[in-house]
Amino acid sequence: MSSPNAFPVKATLLGISTLTVMAGATIAPSLPAMREHFASVPNADYLVRLALTLPALFIALGAPVVGVLIDRLGRKPLLIAVLLLYGIAGSSGFVLDSLGMILIGRALLGISVAGIMTTSITLIADYYEGPTRAQFLGLQAGFMGLGGVVFLTAGGFLADVNWRLPFLIYLVALALAPCAMLVLPEPDRTHTGPQDAAQSPQTLPISLIALTYGIALLTQIVFYLIPVQLPFYLKQLFQANASQAGLAIALATLLSAAASLSYRQFKARLSFVAIYGIAFLNMALGYLLISTGTTFAVVLLGLAIAGSGLGLLMPNMNLCLTQVTPDAMRGRVLSGITTSFFLGQFLSPLVSQPLSQAIGLGATYATAGGMMLVMTIVTGITLRRWK
Repeated sequence: MSSPNAFPVKATLLGISTLTVMAGATIAPSLPAMREHFASVPNADYLVRLALTLPALFIALGAPVVGVLIDRLGRKPLLIAVLLLYGIAGSSGFVLDSLGMILIGRALLGISVAGIMTTSITLIADYYEGPTRAQFLGLQAGFMGLGGVVFLTAGGFLADVNWRLPFLIYLVALALAPCAMLVLPEPDRTHTGPQDAAQSPQTLPISLIALTYGIALLTQIVFYLIPVQLPFYLKQLFQANASQAGLAIALATLLSAAASLSYRQFKARLSFVAIYGIAFLNMALGYLLISTGTTFAVVLLGLAIAGSGLGLLMPNMNLCLTQVTPDAMRGRVLSGITTSFFLGQFLSPLVSQPLSQAIGLGATYATAGGMMLVMTIVTGITLRRWK
């Protein structure tokens, strides 16, 4: 096995990380054509959208179980198993012709993502310490975003050919499973580095952990308005096709990746709370621009600004939690952020669909922007009181 600092270990971890955050959204550009294919199925409009977000529910449900298992049984065996499940379950939609069976495949995909995301973050926290950990968590979040750019862009072009083709993208996991088996070392969890020994607490700061979970939940409800509703919004405004929708969603993800890659520079100068404030403000401005819908270019600018805000959130939340969590409970606490993150993605269409039907998609994006503006103001007040 290689040392955690060896290039193959880092490359494998980053490659695996690309499979996670936008796993459900890979098929987003296929939704309009998928809805037409299953038009005869009762409640097809709702069920097709559910195919996008059902993985998030099962990620949320599966992550706590994963957190317990990786603390008790080890990281690597579970990671290999869920990579295999990801490839098989994710690609099943290519051959299945029953919407119900496709939904079952999406549920299994969610369970596999819960395992991949929680295990990969825990391995990073196990392998690295101090500034190296902060840098690698930023890299990981950046590669999650880059994976979304590649998968969503490819999904858009493939969906223009046939709505089933984007399901084949999930087969990438089957190529990464042997890499994880051969390259990644199982961490020695009996050893604690000198910096972590000084910083790692023996009791859990419950209020801080709960607040972090709440931020993850709310911001994902807001962010997932983009992959869930944007293809329909762009079609309504500009008659945009699937590839245009895929590229637009990928733009937000690309800027998210760029912001994540620069996270270490932000953290060297700013507190966790200040970074939250910047992220919330960018998301607010981005969504308010999207809500205007005046031109396609303005919508793209809004997506870029909102994505840059989102890119600062994930490494900020993960680094904060790894610094306040005892080593023996790391898997369980980090599984909680995974649960909150993806529960927000699942709840997003349940919140946005009735709201958009009542007030329209443009006003829905404006409401989300207003909510993030309120969070910016609250963060600013908190910083002022601390000073």
